[in-house]
Amino acid sequence: MKTKLSAENLAISFGSKQVLKGINITFAAHEVTALIGPSGCGKSTLLRSFNRMHDLSPDAKITGTLRLEDMDLYSRNVPVTEIRKRIGMVFQKANPFPKSIYDNIAYGLKINNLPAGKEVIEKALREAFLWEEVKNDLKMPATRLSGGQQQRLCIARAVALRPEVILMDEPCSALDPVSTLKIEELIVHLKEKYTIVIVTHNMQQAQRIADKTVFMYLGEVKEEGDTDQIFNNPKHEMTANYVNGQFG
Repeated sequence: MKTKLSAENLAISFGSKQVLKGINITFAAHEVTALIGPSGCGKSTLLRSFNRMHDLSPDAKITGTLRLEDMDLYSRNVPVTEIRKRIGMVFQKANPFPKSIYDNIAYGLKINNLPAGKEVIEKALREAFLWEEVKNDLKMPATRLSGGQQQRLCIARAVALRPEVILMDEPCSALDPVSTLKIEELIVHLKEKYTIVIVTHNMQQAQRIADKTVFMYLGEVKEEGDTDQIFNNPKHEMTANYVNGQFG
């Protein structure tokens, strides 16, 4: 499989606290990769490094190389806006703008100087499995949607920019089981067009949707492989203990 996203010798610290140590990892195009591991092991820090979210932390120190295909994501010649257009992000808590459903998607397109016509908005909402539920209410404030619908709107907002990669940081953690299954079905559908990396604490979710799974512990990648292998035939005892719920 073609490598879409990669990190080489990546180390990240915030002040005196080192969060990631010597990470070497690749993510294949058109696959869903789940990052699993106990809280505080560095999963979200790794995820956020790919679209330069740590630029906002004055005490962050980042060494190593991160690439989107051949593009160095931390090169001074590459604008952050360009990276975030190509690498979308969906957060743990749905964060719709205090605008209408329509304007939530149009806003991101406009600030990136992309066409924001009705067809583009409809296409994004269809891709996010939301169009049929909201097509008659596009002027309604997005904050009136249910939690699951808000999260799908945030995914629609991300895909509207036609990124190559979508990063998802526990996108279902605040959702009920029915909404969670809708998002999971959506993720499996989206990998046909996008490369997806998802942080999840839900072991069943990783098994349902991920092609590859990466187990992290204390800022290091301990094991990675096909999801089936990680859960059913892990090479390391620590991985086995974690996926079997013996610590977390």
